Amino acid sequence: MNKYIVVNQPEKWNFSIDNITVISSQDYLTNPEYSLLKNARIFNLCKDYSYQSKGYYVSLLAEARGHLPIPTTKNIVDLKALKLVRIVSDEFDDVLQQSLKNIKSQQFTLSIYFGQNVAQKYKALSGLFYKHFQVPFLRVNFNHTTKWNIQSIKAISEAEIPAEHISSVQEFANQYFSKKRYDTAKVNNYDFDLAILVNPNDPAPPSNTKALKKFIEIAEKMNIYAEIIEPKDLSRLSSFDALFLRQSTEVNNEAYTFARKAQQEGIAIIDYPDAILKCCNKVYMAEAMNNANISTPKTVIVHNNNRNSVLEQTGLPCVLKAPDSTFSFGVKKAKTQEEYDVLVTEMLKESDLIIAQEFCPSDYDWRIGIIDNKPFYACKYYMAKGHWQIYNWKATDKNEQDGDADCLAIEDVPKNVIDIALKSAKLMGLGLYGVDIKVVDGKLMVIEINDNPNIDFGVEDAHYGDLVYTEILSALKNRLD
Repeated sequence: MNKYIVVNQPEKWNFSIDNITVISSQDYLTNPEYSLLKNARIFNLCKDYSYQSKGYYVSLLAEARGHLPIPTTKNIVDLKALKLVRIVSDEFDDVLQQSLKNIKSQQFTLSIYFGQNVAQKYKALSGLFYKHFQVPFLRVNFNHTTKWNIQSIKAISEAEIPAEHISSVQEFANQYFSKKRYDTAKVNNYDFDLAILVNPNDPAPPSNTKALKKFIEIAEKMNIYAEIIEPKDLSRLSSFDALFLRQSTEVNNEAYTFARKAQQEGIAIIDYPDAILKCCNKVYMAEAMNNANISTPKTVIVHNNNRNSVLEQTGLPCVLKAPDSTFSFGVKKAKTQEEYDVLVTEMLKESDLIIAQEFCPSDYDWRIGIIDNKPFYACKYYMAKGHWQIYNWKATDKNEQDGDADCLAIEDVPKNVIDIALKSAKLMGLGLYGVDIKVVDGKLMVIEINDNPNIDFGVEDAHYGDLVYTEILSALKNRLD
């Protein structure tokens, strides 16, 4: 397997490593040569992993390209969630307390380089932190009250390594890069207990109130105890066997935190944290679909270096999408060069990369619902009145904020629509997805793959009725089995 170290400035890389190519993050993100690589291991040593930074996108696009990144985007997001950090640290609290018991001060900082510390006595503790977070350069700050606790944890850059540690880090690096592998009681007789996460303040909830009641009603018939929980109930999650997300999913909101904690505790989930990370980022999606040769509108990943040439490929009007746009939030249409320039400038302030697509108008979009690689509902979503999207959040009349929908039998949907939906969903792994497809001049184009798609009473269940709910609940049961 070919190995690449990705850093912000290769000319400042101080370590000598045999048989590994050092490249810049800008090259990896924008040079087509690297998007075509096969069988590649990517060591992401960028100085910043913050959300939508270059460091974040290196790991995200590595996954989209089928490369093997360290750290993964999941590792990066875990690092930012202090609740998750504390949950993880509780798992090896005995080692933590034993390792730090002889320290006399109330504060202690542990620097971890490729899973090791310069002091041998902290080897076990360093290894445990690395095993979970997989971040090459890590710094953990502890404080002592009645016992040692994690105060903060962050990734550090090469420039933050003290001079006296450099020789040890060089030794750890050589060892690391030469490796071949990088490695409740129930109170009733229900089959399992299901938590359904709902945020009462969600501006665009993925299920309406009648659908949530339907899930609970069908669950009861299937001998499943189901209960609605809210973001404030994270501490209760461990008492359930399964988690179903019915809150809008974003990388930085509670839904991801719940999914990640559930994954760590072996709780069955719909949807997996990986699905949230992938589907919530349009940059990942564009790269993954391009690599899989799935037809989409002409799509360009926009950054400051290529922004002036994008319209040559997409033309005008042009649709611009923030990487984490959902339910048409963060999706803009530029009708003129001037509008394009203003919108791109604004959007690139929020993210190093955004998406531009050619505008492909249609009267409706197909939405194919897929659960664990099986289609289980099909809808035609029509555009909102007088608008170019399904949702028009600027409409003053609430009845005009979204368009009408028709629900059909799967067998009444053209086979090529079902086939491209299944192929697209497989890119994201097992889970619950809604694949949006346009037909323009007889050509199929995948617009996006949604994790956590709508299941609304009277819409997605209009043809198959209770079977829609049964399919999802059965998928959760299969995960437990």
